[in-house]
Formats: sequence, C-alpha cells, structure tokens
Amino acid sequence: MTVFRRTAESLLSPAERRFTQVLAEQMKMRDGISVSPSEVRSWERSLPVLAQDLVEAGLGEVEMLIEYRLPLTSKRADVVLAGTDRRTGGDAYVVVELKQWSRAEVWDEDERTRLFTQSTRGEFVDYLRDRFAPSPGRTAADHFLSSEVRPSKQLLKHAAKEIRDRDQFVLLDEQRLAYQIVLHAVDKARRQDLKTVVVITGGPGSGKSVIALSLLGALSGRGLSVLHATGSKSFTQTMRRHVAKGSTRTKALFTYFNNFMEADRNGLDVLICDEAHRIRKVSANRYTAARLRTGRPQVDELIDAARVPVFLLDGQQNVRPGEMGTLEQIRGHAESKGLRVQHVSLDEQFRCGGSRKYEDWVLMLLGLHESPAREWTGDDGFSVSLAESPREMEALLRSHHDQGRGARMTAGFCWRWSSPAAGAPGGEMSLVPDVRIGDWARPWNVKGDRSVGDAPPSELWATAPGGFGQVGCVYTAQGFEYDWNGVILRRDLVYRNGRLVTRRAESHDPALKPSTVTDEEADALIRNTYKVLLTRGMVGTLIYSVDAETQAFLSRLVR
Repeated sequence: MTVFRRTAESLLSPAERRFTQVLAEQMKMRDGISVSPSEVRSWERSLPVLAQDLVEAGLGEVEMLIEYRLPLTSKRADVVLAGTDRRTGGDAYVVVELKQWSRAEVWDEDERTRLFTQSTRGEFVDYLRDRFAPSPGRTAADHFLSSEVRPSKQLLKHAAKEIRDRDQFVLLDEQRLAYQIVLHAVDKARRQDLKTVVVITGGPGSGKSVIALSLLGALSGRGLSVLHATGSKSFTQTMRRHVAKGSTRTKALFTYFNNFMEADRNGLDVLICDEAHRIRKVSANRYTAARLRTGRPQVDELIDAARVPVFLLDGQQNVRPGEMGTLEQIRGHAESKGLRVQHVSLDEQFRCGGSRKYEDWVLMLLGLHESPAREWTGDDGFSVSLAESPREMEALLRSHHDQGRGARMTAGFCWRWSSPAAGAPGGEMSLVPDVRIGDWARPWNVKGDRSVGDAPPSELWATAPGGFGQVGCVYTAQGFEYDWNGVILRRDLVYRNGRLVTRRAESHDPALKPSTVTDEEADALIRNTYKVLLTRGMVGTLIYSVDAETQAFLSRLVR
C-alpha cells in the first residue's frame, strides 16, 4: 500500500538526492500514476523539511511511509510516521498531510487533528517528541504494512448502530466535507432563514449512503425534523428492517420520494434524498387522486419540502425510463426558484475494494467513457475473473458464501419472470427457474414482499441469508453491496464489429417496452443497468456472457 519507505535520517542522506525521481518511478510502476512536475516540486520542498523536524526532535529512526494508499480506497496519505509510543512502548503512528499554503485556519476542529504552520514549527517538534520514543520504527512499520486489510464496513450490517452511535462509520475527505457542508447549511437556515440545496454526487460505493445515515443520526439526535427518502422499495424497506429494527419512531424516518405531494413548504429542517438518481418526472400514478395529478415535477416537491434538501446521486445509475435525478436537472429546478446550490463530488470510491481502476475499466467496457475498452491488468485491491459457465460462476460464489462472505449472482433482465407456482408433493408455492442457460437453471429473486420457501422478499434479497441461490435483477441489486459479485450478460448487450452494442428487443424489462422510450434512451438504460450490476462487489467480480462472440471478447480483456 506504500510506494516509498525511508527513515527520517536516511531520507536526508546524500544517497537519497534522487528520492523524488525514484518515488515518481515507483508510483508509475505500481499504480500507473504519472506524477506532475508540481507534485515533484512539492515533495522536494516538504518531505526533507518533515524529515529534518524528526531528526531535530531526536527521532531520526522513525519510519516515513510516503504516499501511503489507504486500504480499500484510492486515496493517499502524504506520510504515515511509524515508531514507538513514548508512554506505552507499543506501536505509534501519526498521519501527516503536507500543504504548500500561504494561509490556513481550522474549521470545526477535531480533537484528533492538529494544524501546524511555519510559525509554530517548535510546537510541531514538541508534538513529535511527545508521541514517539527515540528508537527505531521499523517494527511498527512492518506491523502496519503487514496487518490484515478488511473490506469497509457494509452499510446495512452496521447501520442500526449508526443511528445511535456515530463512531460506526469514519467519514474521509470529501465524505467529511459533504457532511459538514450539510450541517453548516442547516445552521445557516435556522439562523438566517436561508434555504440551500445540497447535491452530493459519486460513483458506486463512494460513501453516499454512509453520509446519508451519518446525517440522519446527527440531525435526529439534535431534535431536528429530518427524513430519509428514496425511490426504491427494496432500499427503504431494508433501511426500516435493519436500521430501525424494533423502533417505530426510527422506522418513520425512512420514506419514499412520492410521499411529498402534499407536504408543507419547508415543513422539514432537512430532507435526505438518497439514491436520488431514482427521482421520477412526477410522483402521480394511475392510483393517485385526481386532485393531485397536477403534473408538478417530483424534484420540485422534494426541494420544497425542506429548508435544506440534500440529494445524493450517481448520474450513471438511471435504469428506468422517467428517472431524471441528475445534477443538472436538480440544479436547474433549484435555480429557477432562486435557490443557492452547493455541489460536492465524491471523486473516489470505496466499494469495488476501493479500486478506481476497476470502476474506470467498467465504464470503458460499457462505452460510458471516452476511452475504448481495454485489458484488465489487475489491481491489488480487487479481483476480476471470467467464468467459463454459469455453473462455474455459481460454484465459485458458493465457495465464498460458505466461508461467510457475502456473495450474489445477478443478470440482465433478459428472461421472463414468472410468478411462483405450486410444487409437488405438498402443494407449497415455489419459484420458477426462469433463468436457463443450457442444462443450468435458477429462479429470479422473489417478485413481491413475501418470502417463498427459503427465498426472502425482494427487498431483502441482497442482505438475507436465503438470497443466495436466486438470480437478482437490477431493481433488487441497486443500492446494495456484497463481497463477491457474479454478473451474467445475455443478448441485450453483445460484442459486434469491434464494440459492445445493445439490443433492446432481447430485453424482457417491461420498462423498455413502451414506444415512448426511444432507442437512444433504451441504449443508455441497458448500459447503465450493467454498470450497476458490475459494481456491486466489494472484493471481486465474476463475469460470464451467454453470447459466444461476447464471451470471446471478454476473454481477451480478462486473461
């Protein structure tokens, strides 16, 4: 996880005059990162100064782990100092971020964070002496670099404690910034009667729902009126089941986008709109009372409902016609009302083992990136494999499932989806194995909100133990994560004439059938569907295509 390791003393030795060149070469070889001249200059100016401060503090043998990549994310720490704790004799570590700033101030100071400047350099040296003993740091560095790395805490496993115990999740960088911007906007709204719309964008697993739950816990703890809303029955029902277990009051915090048609204007302090890419054009449907079928956009209803409406979204997860949750559309509606919009981009991602490289590879594979599809060259943090058959895929996933790891199999919506049928001999209802490939067949996940045999209701397919054994569709997989992810491509997405093309006629998704959905819209929705399916895994993904030409193409990319 680190590309350069030296003691403070050795970094200052004449033998390390070329350390910036070596560091840049190692980053290029290890992660494919081309370092800019400005970053090299930053190293030259700041790293020797830090090493000199350590030497002056009598800590020349403290180890400097430079450009350390945080596990399960592509974020990097400038330097992690590893040494011996002055008080206990155990391992001690300090993370140092080096900035070439002319001015700085602390905002919402954290007890665990200190800011030192050139004018307080003496305080920094004293701080280091207080943390470390003047002894070698190599053992602490070895322990740190060889310690086990586990996947980030899954949202639903720890969400129940998140409402009561804010320490369950640690927000990093842009996540923390987004969280604090919302809290700041809430304070401003109450003090100055100023309404602000906050939009938080990010790819799969970038921490959007972690931020949403952190805000829900903090704001409800302050006694503010706050609700969490989504457009997904699976996601909301799972929140109610896992987060609000045993608490009627907490269950009431989780609702749906279409519940605000008659909401009072600014009746809430905060409305947290999670999975906001699921926002629809209007909330009304055929069951809505005639007096409410006004054609009012759903996004306007959500904006109007709270002093601080917060939208968390991924612009490439729109998978149904009529979904319109994008930054541009939300910004346009807010600005037409004369409202201020603050946007935070979570430009790193934490699902997919923290592999930004994998997410970019998926986008290029699906034609959602300007660069063409290319070979998967590997990443220490994430595994990608091509299965030879659905049977092999299931066996590999089952091996992980049997070891207690989360594992699920999904597919494009290209088979019929039958209702449960009565089975022999007792007449109990059972799922129909609609997903058939040769002599292998498995059922889709349950359609409704009641279990069928050992198979859980649709909203619990991704999280309940009985979910393994059914094939999930995009509507039950979206918004969830599991360790190992298997994805079956059918003939709605095939390789022809040098690229992946979509075939709308091969899809069984009823949402793509209406003539009001254009071919261009259908193409985008199919590609977005596979983008969602391919990015559910935290540790690894297995892929298999039913189409021989497509499977051969994938075999050239995933060797």
